Amino acid sequence: MSNDYEASVTPSWLTSDPTVWSSSGDGFTDNATYPSMDSFPPLPPLLFNPWDILLCSSGTLIACENALVVLVIWQNPSLRAPMFLLIGSLALADLLAGLGLVLHFTLAYLLRSDLAQLLTVGLVVASFSASVFSLLAITIDRYLSLYYALTYNSERTAAFTYTMLVLLWGLSLCLGLLPVTGVNCLAEESTCSVVRPLTKNNVAVLSVSFLLLFGLMLQLYVQICKIVMHHAHQIALQHHFLSASPHYVTTGNGVSTLAIILGTFAACWMPFTVYSLVADYTYPPLYTYATLVPATYNSVINPVIYAFRNQDIQKALWLVCCGCIPARVAHRARTPSHV
Repeated sequence: MSNDYEASVTPSWLTSDPTVWSSSGDGFTDNATYPSMDSFPPLPPLLFNPWDILLCSSGTLIACENALVVLVIWQNPSLRAPMFLLIGSLALADLLAGLGLVLHFTLAYLLRSDLAQLLTVGLVVASFSASVFSLLAITIDRYLSLYYALTYNSERTAAFTYTMLVLLWGLSLCLGLLPVTGVNCLAEESTCSVVRPLTKNNVAVLSVSFLLLFGLMLQLYVQICKIVMHHAHQIALQHHFLSASPHYVTTGNGVSTLAIILGTFAACWMPFTVYSLVADYTYPPLYTYATLVPATYNSVINPVIYAFRNQDIQKALWLVCCGCIPARVAHRARTPSHV
């Protein structure tokens, strides 16, 4: 390995110095306005970048939450329907993403190796890619369950679900292997993106792909809302319900749930996606951290939206935690808001 390559070893994926996180500028330059820096006592160097600590804390929370979901689905044979397989895929992806954030923090400050950096960044990229793809797969599954309601529970649906799982994990693995196989900026710093050691082109492809996936999810959820409203309208006509009937109320709750799902997803990922398209490695690391940390929160929120609100998973969680199911959970009626 060349000396140039060895010199590129960095303990942080955003800057060559993990304690330099607030700015990439050269500091004060106008001595007529500001006192000389020599007049101040030197500040002790930070042992850890506080933003990296925040990312590591987020990763720990993500891993714990989603490990519980994976454990519950794995231990309950009744949770083997396509819907639960996709929720399990989402939880597994987020679990690996959380572990990747923790491993990156640990290895970046202890090992400080190029190979360790590439492997952990590759794991994070693959895991978050699988998480986003799993969200798309769940959206497709929800659309098909409404559009083909009569044939949804057939073997064809199960085969289609397994095919989606193989494709999304295969594609995510390929994206995660790119930094390890040479698509990185360690040898040429000028090609770095806001997330080192990913190249600007690599991050641009990921960002554009995310925008396309979000557009597809938005279109599918619009179709889901139309189907739900149409079904509610047909039921209201058959039973001569008024507009204030429970069916319209619960359908409104279902549409609100879909809005929360999409709004949360966009609020978490859109700032980092847009910023990574317009910025490069010369931008202050503070901006990257400020947009990257909220993106990780999506993996914190996913179990709450997709797993913990599901009644079957709630029952399994109660069995795992206390060995019983409360009556209010066991006899809770389903409503259209659970779409």
